[in-house]
Amino acid sequence: MKRLAHLALGLALGLAAIVPASASPVGMWEIEMRDSRYDVSLCGDGTQLCAELVWLGNGADSPENLPYMNTLLIDHARQTKPGQWKGELHIYGQRAAGTISQVSANQITLTGCVAFIICKTYQMYRYAE
Repeated sequence: MKRLAHLALGLALGLAAIVPASASPVGMWEIEMRDSRYDVSLCGDGTQLCAELVWLGNGADSPENLPYMNTLLIDHARQTKPGQWKGELHIYGQRAAGTISQVSANQITLTGCVAFIICKTYQMYRYAE
């Protein structure tokens, strides 16, 4: 199972390399569980990636999660190659080393690891109202 997860992650990261140059991560994105949305922007020197939690719903809008509204999920991640950034993720009070890969114009994969041992991968999809 672990081997399969590594293969899937490698495939997702490999696909990020073929994202069209015109694809931009800037915009509104929704996490795969459809309970939170993030405003993704280029920040810092214009190549770093930031994402701010701007909406909670579908049960995630609980008192324990509300303090994280308007805080950064992705905090000035540095671009390592086209369609890929590495930096710190803030996931509901926990910090993790993260890799953000734009798989396509409408999909981003976030992988966060604590101590390089405990890792979690999330999919985000471009949100259109």
